[in-house]
Amino acid sequence: MRIASLIIVGLWIGIKGVEETMGSYKAHYSVILLYFFLGNFFVPQCIAIGVDANQTAWLFVNASEASARPIPETLFGIFFEEINHAGAGGLWAELVSNRGFEAGGPNVPSNIDPWSIIGDESSIIVSTDRSSCFERNKIALRMEVLCDSEGTNICPAGGVGIYNPGFWGMNIEKGKTYKVVLYVRSLEAINLSVSLTGSNDLQTLATSDIIASASDVSNWTKVEVLLEAKATDHNSRLQLKTSRKGVIWFDQVSAMPLDTFKGHGFRNDLSAMMADLKPRFVRFPGGCFVEGEWLRNAFRWKATVGPWEERPGHFGDVWMYWTDDGLGYFEFLQLSEDLGAFPVWVFNNGISHNDQVDTSSVLPFVQEALDGIEFARGDPQSKWGSVRAAMGHPEPFDLRYVAIGNEDCGKKNYRGNYLKFYNAIRQAYPDIKMISNCDGSSRQLDHPADFYDYHVYTSASNLFSMSHQFDRTSRNGPKAFVSEYAVTGKDAGTGSLLAGLAEAAFLIGIEKNSDVVEMASYAPLFVNTNDRRWNPDAIVFNSSQLYGTPSYWVQLFFAESSAANVLNTKLQTNASSLVASAITWKSSNDSKNYLRIKVVNFGSDNVNLNIRVDGLGTNSIQLSGSTKTVLTSGNMADENSFKAPNKVVPTQSLLENAGEDMMVVLLPRSFTSFDLLTEDSSNLRTRGTDYSSISSF
Repeated sequence: MRIASLIIVGLWIGIKGVEETMGSYKAHYSVILLYFFLGNFFVPQCIAIGVDANQTAWLFVNASEASARPIPETLFGIFFEEINHAGAGGLWAELVSNRGFEAGGPNVPSNIDPWSIIGDESSIIVSTDRSSCFERNKIALRMEVLCDSEGTNICPAGGVGIYNPGFWGMNIEKGKTYKVVLYVRSLEAINLSVSLTGSNDLQTLATSDIIASASDVSNWTKVEVLLEAKATDHNSRLQLKTSRKGVIWFDQVSAMPLDTFKGHGFRNDLSAMMADLKPRFVRFPGGCFVEGEWLRNAFRWKATVGPWEERPGHFGDVWMYWTDDGLGYFEFLQLSEDLGAFPVWVFNNGISHNDQVDTSSVLPFVQEALDGIEFARGDPQSKWGSVRAAMGHPEPFDLRYVAIGNEDCGKKNYRGNYLKFYNAIRQAYPDIKMISNCDGSSRQLDHPADFYDYHVYTSASNLFSMSHQFDRTSRNGPKAFVSEYAVTGKDAGTGSLLAGLAEAAFLIGIEKNSDVVEMASYAPLFVNTNDRRWNPDAIVFNSSQLYGTPSYWVQLFFAESSAANVLNTKLQTNASSLVASAITWKSSNDSKNYLRIKVVNFGSDNVNLNIRVDGLGTNSIQLSGSTKTVLTSGNMADENSFKAPNKVVPTQSLLENAGEDMMVVLLPRSFTSFDLLTEDSSNLRTRGTDYSSISSF
């Protein structure tokens, strides 16, 4: 019993230390002492040995109104970059790759990949020319059919033509309808079949015929066809075939499912995973995609708006693939609105990876940015606001944030160019918040800004230790925007549990420092497994499948944090493997108040965690409705996959011992959330928004 007495004395001293340093706590320490004493000594010896093997820690939560601090409504969002075919062949539901035949370049003849020919040289010749009716994308496909339905050169059964396999196979599903749009021209009558088929052309999923006289198609003519799939094939293709001799020109061939996210062209399943995160902002369209290796290949917003047929597309020379830019500036603004998030537009500031515009010549780029803001926010009668209105959105978008370049700080012309943009935008739009590329977390910026951009890609151990990164950052001056963070390298694999846990600790640190960090987003968001340019990523997909990596599921734990209240917490432990935070939030679904305690155990041992919540009324925490959610797995290197998409996902259970005093066990290598349902109390300060829900899980 002498050992027990020493332990109790040590515990009392530790708790008294907490009491002296956190005067607002008026905890019932005798309850904790008794609970600890009974739980660790008055048990059978065989059980006591098992408990003693665990580490023990104490978490004190001050839930009083005086302790609560509002979290910015924009704290957690998403960053979309056109990388890994995230948009083209991903979020944007267009099924046809290289729909305008422009990917091969402006000179003819050109490569039409991935389009392919159905038939041989005796029956068909396919080439490109510059006869398109669209001024900004002049390439069209010329198909000369040498065979016929009669005569000496009979076409093979089913005809000859061209097909497009999409982005590594089109996902065609039974019962769904697909809209095919194409532009066609011919000097003769045409009889053309438009079909969705299996990859080997042995199964026809849907088909329709286009029959027109020469006078109907002597000029470029837009044709629309609706195809309802009679079967499912995840590796389908679009075919255009004929058995009639003659020459037919094609341009701007598109195939889209009618059923898209909110009817705006976004793939439903990928959009749903984004929406589940309840993002408060969408940063777009990059990243390095905005800069380009060379300015001639940078994303330029004016080339991505207006009718999709008229968009020239461009080659993204950083991530090395062509985009038709169907997912353009307007669509990103629309996506933000559909997700209930603020758009954060990143534009080029006259600097790429390899060339720069001199500050003395940068004003045309400045004007392009001003025009872009007018497009988003301008009156529908304004020059660029009218373009937006013509696209079906007369009301302005709620654009409040712009980033002047990406990762350009330190480059020769950045500061000079930045100031040109900053001054012009501040004068024209004084409410717009501007984001500098330069890190202001450790030293003061030498130029004005509303936010500074902070990017971190590092090992799991480093990122875990960075949970205190912003503890000592100055609270004066611009706020931090952690727009890109992730664990990378060997620790991460293609999305490991270990990476997710380190990121969870880092986000807890951001949540606790949300008085200086106002926005944060993971990067990259998406990867198509057929073109993996970066590891890891949050959401992995192909044409028909998808899953979230542990990094995705970690973000779900923070879905209610934006616009909530963060509480003061004190963690007392000898282990350096624990990081914890607590928030209160109010559900807009049931108007009930919740207290969420999040804890990362980065260590390899179980931890007995004694939780004491102070500042609530008596019996304020309800047993019914309180839950525990845990993200863990048998091995810290475990990952999800198409074969096992739920290997590492959160599991939720009822919290049976919910109360102001709780002892819980934290599993090794785990991230745990305790959601405590509380009675309405004047002592518990909560905030609710339309984004809140009972739980994200």
